[in-house]
Amino acid sequence: MASDVHSIELPNGVTLQYVEQGDPAGIPVLLLHGATDSWRSFEPVLPHLPSSIRAFALTQRGHGDASRPPGGYWYVDYAADLVAFMDVIGLGAALIVGHSMGRAIAQRFAIDFPGRTLGLVLIGAFDGEARNPVVIEIEEAVATLTDPVDAGFVRDFQVSTLAQPILPAFLETVIQESLKLPAWVWRKVFAGIREDDVAAELGKISVPTLVISGDRDGFAAPGVLETRAQEVVGARLVVYQGAGHALHWEEPFRFATDLTAFTESLKCRG
Repeated sequence: MASDVHSIELPNGVTLQYVEQGDPAGIPVLLLHGATDSWRSFEPVLPHLPSSIRAFALTQRGHGDASRPPGGYWYVDYAADLVAFMDVIGLGAALIVGHSMGRAIAQRFAIDFPGRTLGLVLIGAFDGEARNPVVIEIEEAVATLTDPVDAGFVRDFQVSTLAQPILPAFLETVIQESLKLPAWVWRKVFAGIREDDVAAELGKISVPTLVISGDRDGFAAPGVLETRAQEVVGARLVVYQGAGHALHWEEPFRFATDLTAFTESLKCRG
């Protein structure tokens, strides 16, 4: 089981939640969830990580039980929260792991704060959001949401990220986490995803990068991942056959193993 959930107030007044596990002297790894998720997105992965990894799974602004400021739902805002979190915790640099929206935040962080980034692990498609037809379709649907947000819509949204079955209890957990977001936060989050595209800046990323995607990820057209991965200098692409967008839910042990191996490789570089 994961550690107790902690709350932390940043200097900007935003309160985030997180769980922490592992040796305090281990390599810091920050785990960033996707849109409408929370730290619990990494709950299946955490038990498989060794104690040599000091893992922090965060709940970001607007999500889960974190605070919901009226604005600031662009990648640059999330990245600023992340560096503030590291400052408060006392982390000089960390490996940043991001899924979906969290993947784009990780990219933004590495571009803006390269000295604070040991490396990147990017989960899920990373074609440009501004022209991604699936993102456009979701944003149009989200624009019509009212409170209370329809549970059936949320279920369909989360199930659409999967290509393989996951534990029913965990699926219910992520659905309940998404239902914590009021309709206006859904709209803010997806407007930010659509409008704040970092795809054109991938060449600025200069840290070791591992890209992991499922070959049944509905957010990525064939060939997109290979093209985008080549734009990040030295990035390595690993494709999970039969996996969907939320591959770390479907194959948590395999993902944890790949993450651990990549983390260990950073020690060798150091």
